[in-house]
Amino acid sequence: MSASMTDMDICEQGEPDWLDVWRVLEPAFRAGESYPLPRDVSEEDAKRYWIKTDGFNAVARDHNGAVLGVYYLRPDQGGPGDHICNAGYVIAEAARGRGLATALCLQSQDQARAMGFRGMKFNLVVSTNEAAVKAWKKAGMEIIGTVPGAFCHPARGFVDAYIMFRAL
Repeated sequence: MSASMTDMDICEQGEPDWLDVWRVLEPAFRAGESYPLPRDVSEEDAKRYWIKTDGFNAVARDHNGAVLGVYYLRPDQGGPGDHICNAGYVIAEAARGRGLATALCLQSQDQARAMGFRGMKFNLVVSTNEAAVKAWKKAGMEIIGTVPGAFCHPARGFVDAYIMFRAL
């Protein structure tokens, strides 16, 4: 089943959304396969990581209100580098494999353009996360570098991480 923007409602995350967002983030963070956070990260620390005052957070819900996925956008660097954004995405376990990651990435690129960003950069795309790599490529991202052994995967040990970029 493929996803489309009409299959979900994407809106800015508000404080009341946090518990629903945490229910999506927690399993991904606990798995330790894609985010550079301790697997036992506290909810409070995860919230500080995910939500930044200089960024934008979004929640994608289905027509019944269930959270399908979430993302953040923020400047990748400060000062003269603040025109390039960084983004992170998590798709709810039950919603994976439907093209939602690509759809969220494309929508976030539109949001980034509206916020004045000129490019999007992913600093740490774990090479073993093949579904994410495929989704980001479908959304126009390109691998511009590989950092050997940059991520300690819980089952595979040290694996490469990609740096991906797209001009906006």
